[in-house]
Amino acid sequence: MHISALGHATLKVRDLERSVPFYRDVLGMREVARYRDHMVFFSLGTNHHDLALLELGPGAPNPPPRALGLYHLAFKVGDSLEELKAVKEELLAKGIPVTGQSDHWVSQSLYLADPDGNELELYVDADPELWRENPTLVAHVGPLDI
Repeated sequence: MHISALGHATLKVRDLERSVPFYRDVLGMREVARYRDHMVFFSLGTNHHDLALLELGPGAPNPPPRALGLYHLAFKVGDSLEELKAVKEELLAKGIPVTGQSDHWVSQSLYLADPDGNELELYVDADPELWRENPTLVAHVGPLDI
């Protein structure tokens, strides 16, 4: 077997009417379809869909903090630190808190949560020659001041 790409991710949310505006209007994803009244599909432009949201309802419990499962989803937002800084300013202007920021050497990242607390990473890549020459650099986490 050879997996050639990660096709899409599906997140479970409590309320589509709360989550869709976040992914569509804050993060700028394009809504492409809905399935009945409990799923919404988004495309970033090259796939039929890259992300789907599945509504569970208002009584859905939070997973325990130390439980197995998804840690975060990462979305590339540009190619430079200037673009990442502009993304941070846009998030803050929209009242979305940035919960962390890191220099991973191979990329620089901002962290935030969606309305249900799912962690998201917004990042820009550094020069790909860095990790091609030394793949172990991907395991670095350092401070980022932007």
